[in-house]
Amino acid sequence: MPDGEATTVTLGGKGSALAPSSVFAVANGLAKVRVDSSAHDRLAASRSSPSATYQIPFPSQFTPEESRASLTVLLSKLVLSGASGTRPVLPELFSSSLNSRESLDFGQLDVTEEELSILEKSDTNLHGVCALLDHQSTFLSMVVDAVAALSCEAIKADVSVFNSVDAGDGFTPKDEIGVSSDMKVLLNGSKLVGKVEVEAVRSILKIHATLRKVVKSLHLEMRANLNSAVKVGKAGSGKDGAVVAGATALLPLASALQSVGESSLLRTKMNLDLITADSLRSSLVHMFERQCITADDLRGKFKVILDTHYGRDYDNFVHEVYVLSGSVWKIVAWEAVSAFVALEGAKLTGKETEGDVTGGNAQVDKKTEKKKKKVVLGKGTAVVVHVITDILQRIGGNAADIVEKFVEDLLLFFDTKDQHFDVLLKTLQDILESNESRRLPKLPKGTRDFAKEQMAIREKAFSIITEVFKKHGATALDTPVFELRETLMGKYGEDSKLIYDLADQGGELCSLRYDLTVPFARYMAMNGLTSMKRYQIAKVYRRDNPSKGRYREFYQCDFDIAGPYARMQPDSEVIKIMTELLDKLNIGEYEVKLNHRKLLDGMLEICGVPPEKFRTICSSVDKLDKQSFDQIRKEMVEEKGLTPEMADGIGEFVKKRGRPLELLSELQQKGSKFLENEGSVQALNDLEILFKALDKAKCIDKVVFDLSLARGLDYYTGVIYEAVFKGLTQVGSIAAGGRYDDLIGMFGSKPVPAVGVSLGIERVFAIMEQNQKDQNQTIRATETQVLVGFLGEDLPLGTELVNEFWEANVKAELMLNKRVMKHIDHAKDSRIPYMVLVGERELSEGVVKLKDIEAAKEEVIPRTQMVEEVKKRLLTIREATL
Repeated sequence: MPDGEATTVTLGGKGSALAPSSVFAVANGLAKVRVDSSAHDRLAASRSSPSATYQIPFPSQFTPEESRASLTVLLSKLVLSGASGTRPVLPELFSSSLNSRESLDFGQLDVTEEELSILEKSDTNLHGVCALLDHQSTFLSMVVDAVAALSCEAIKADVSVFNSVDAGDGFTPKDEIGVSSDMKVLLNGSKLVGKVEVEAVRSILKIHATLRKVVKSLHLEMRANLNSAVKVGKAGSGKDGAVVAGATALLPLASALQSVGESSLLRTKMNLDLITADSLRSSLVHMFERQCITADDLRGKFKVILDTHYGRDYDNFVHEVYVLSGSVWKIVAWEAVSAFVALEGAKLTGKETEGDVTGGNAQVDKKTEKKKKKVVLGKGTAVVVHVITDILQRIGGNAADIVEKFVEDLLLFFDTKDQHFDVLLKTLQDILESNESRRLPKLPKGTRDFAKEQMAIREKAFSIITEVFKKHGATALDTPVFELRETLMGKYGEDSKLIYDLADQGGELCSLRYDLTVPFARYMAMNGLTSMKRYQIAKVYRRDNPSKGRYREFYQCDFDIAGPYARMQPDSEVIKIMTELLDKLNIGEYEVKLNHRKLLDGMLEICGVPPEKFRTICSSVDKLDKQSFDQIRKEMVEEKGLTPEMADGIGEFVKKRGRPLELLSELQQKGSKFLENEGSVQALNDLEILFKALDKAKCIDKVVFDLSLARGLDYYTGVIYEAVFKGLTQVGSIAAGGRYDDLIGMFGSKPVPAVGVSLGIERVFAIMEQNQKDQNQTIRATETQVLVGFLGEDLPLGTELVNEFWEANVKAELMLNKRVMKHIDHAKDSRIPYMVLVGERELSEGVVKLKDIEAAKEEVIPRTQMVEEVKKRLLTIREATL
């Protein structure tokens, strides 16, 4: 930038602060520096005389830019000190040298004792170069996403990794969400991406997010370091550890820069390979190899950085990080160049062929030209490409003329000292910040959208669940998604705090339903029912902290039996249904933990726990699957008022778990403390009947008798159980339930005994989806059996053809397109087994082409027989799968 256009950085003024961008500008001659008049007057008031000499130690390996940055920080420290012995002579000397770009060899300087202290303790070599790194890495973190987006389009990469970042669980790092959001904005609407799986694209998310994170951390530290005054003390008093801390803060940046460089190198090489013009590609590859270092060189530089850091050679250390930063900037600039040429090469060279750019006047065939016109960049990348193309045209020339000049012009866009970079940066800021309306909306935490493949899994699972429920004689029930708040409160113990309350509407206080059990109990009581076997599949809501497998909106699948039955009959059937569901869903290995609420109460009574504390202590015990007993013991003693002896007694009981009949026999042996408690004896008798029934139902092998199972909900009165998945996908419990004899009676009606189970279907879906990924299974989103492909645009005639299949109850889909491959590709992508192809020729001859997609065979059949022929083949497929 010409001197006449340089801005001014003022030091020492009221409220002024030195920013890394200011250090960068002064160091590169893009800004002049001046000392504020009030600060100058304060320094001029000093009457101290020189008493020592000092020579500023600019390291020999420093570039002029690094040395000028160091001097800028030193000047600022002198102005900020406010020490009585600091004179204006040194600030005037340093300012003059920086503004005139004179030599920085000041020789031996006569200084006061206070000035010597500041000069020796300012750590300006470290902080000056850190300021440059802060400035450059901040810009780099803004530019790398746009450059990588261009590469994604040049490579035609699969960018689905950016679409599933924020799962709504509250645990996705903020910087990863930011990178994902920016990449989606840049690539929004692109027709080039989505085909090729590339590791160097999948890694963008974490590598760029890490860069953002360390840049933010460095920036906060630099703002503080640049604007803190040096404590003036005795000259030569040494360092206070700040230099060590400052150097250590650079290590994460160096690591992040190395990762960015290696990732960018991989994409650059792929971009260069995609340039179709042989001469241009050869020239660019030669220049790239001459100008950029290799991945091995990057790793070597990082090793040098580590060695200098651990050797406490901080001047060399900070210089090597700065060199690494420059190397990475060069790589990223080359990635941009290679991607830009790969995308725009034909236009830039002025050639209409895909051959050598240096010769030939071959004509482009119409198909190629038509195909080029259909290339659509993303909304963000298109703007970036347009800006670069526009300025290149103003500069003049093209890639075919002088390749080196052309590349130099392109590289200027990524030189932070050039005015063209400012244009590029402003463009990116406009795309990613100013145009917030372009950003895609996001989901609330704890909620999810379900794509067609996921819905296919859900529909299959719901079908299996409904079939099992109906097999056991249940009828369907649906209740409102919200209830009166008074209906829900007081039913869930400590979990009542997770109920979603709604705003007052017309004098009614309502809340979203927390589960399906309380609404069922309300329905029974409101309608005076004393017996019902029902199932319900619906969404429930919890104001919880989202995590893996835990959402704020999710489906529950409930089965309940209410009314008088033989002792333990409903309990055994509900547990049988739970195991039957999990077996048919084929999720893998699981176990059903089972206990009895009265046995728990007996245990607490035996340990001396007061009755009023039973429910709250049960809530603590219920956390044993997530926390150690030591943590639970601390909660029970320090927060809930139990004595250590009570807590230790509970600890002895809750360790017991095992095979149902074996552990039951142990608890029923003579001398067992449970036999001294009336409630416990009743519970043990119930469990004996239950376990024998489950043995006959051939599902007891799935059950574990576990005295630590507590189930925190207040309304349970008898048997309680919880199914836990034992596979690699950690999702917690997948089904749970128990007996609740008093809940229906709580609504003012007579007591109605009831027992039920709720399937945590969202967690089951997570397991099913992971299983399919692990087994590399493809999911068919539709059930279409035949594609009617009409080679033309005659909608009435196409509708007539497909309607024949619809009326015959064949699942069919109509597609109108003149190109045969469009029909075939759609059938393959949707995994449709058969296709009926009809064109003008077939219409005139009264025939159709019937194509077996998987076998890639086709035959001509009369149109009048097409429906019957397809049905016959579908029947053959169905019989083969039975």
